[in-house]
Amino acid sequence: MMIDILIVEDEMPIRELLRMSLTGAGYRCICCDNGLKAADLLEGNTYDLILLDIMLPGMDGFELMEFIRLLDIPTIFITAKRDVSDKVKGLRMGAEDYIVKPFDIQELLARVEGVLRRHGKLDAQLSVGGLEINTESMQVSRAGEVIPLTHKEYEILLLFARNPGIVLYKTVIYERIWGGEYPEHTRTVELHVQRMKKKVGWEEKIKPVYAVGYRLEV
Repeated sequence: MMIDILIVEDEMPIRELLRMSLTGAGYRCICCDNGLKAADLLEGNTYDLILLDIMLPGMDGFELMEFIRLLDIPTIFITAKRDVSDKVKGLRMGAEDYIVKPFDIQELLARVEGVLRRHGKLDAQLSVGGLEINTESMQVSRAGEVIPLTHKEYEILLLFARNPGIVLYKTVIYERIWGGEYPEHTRTVELHVQRMKKKVGWEEKIKPVYAVGYRLEV
């Protein structure tokens, strides 16, 4: 099932960054640069998630959120408004999250995934690069044959599977899988990625990105 995300953002560079990154992660994106236009879209369409700026022409994000709340669509505010009072207001209005610009795109993708998972909108079964991944049983198979992975290897595999075509920085992989800051001079990420891709047959699909990380090409 394709996930539909409505991006309501009037700054074109940010809107395009969101669209390209989310499309690369396997989501279908619909973009809008005006609060009133977004309200019109919401009247005639259904979406799985909304990424919503606050300072919008036509109707601001807080006003639009009053309408969205009636539709019960999970929403993440993405805004330059840093005041704690604005964040509290947004969350009290029913937003799932509140992300302040500028943001790290990998963190945003992780938060999007977290919201979709909480609302049961991500498929339990993924088919990526010849693999079948069941996220409920945490079982990985190829052509019906189960591939044994350690817990860390499975988590790394799922991270790549959820973000095809996206450069995953080593620092991001470490922080997502192990937690904490990326330690200098460690080869933990490299060793785990190498073992995982060999086990699942992704030696040619996971490409190194010089000095920063890896990208899954499928």
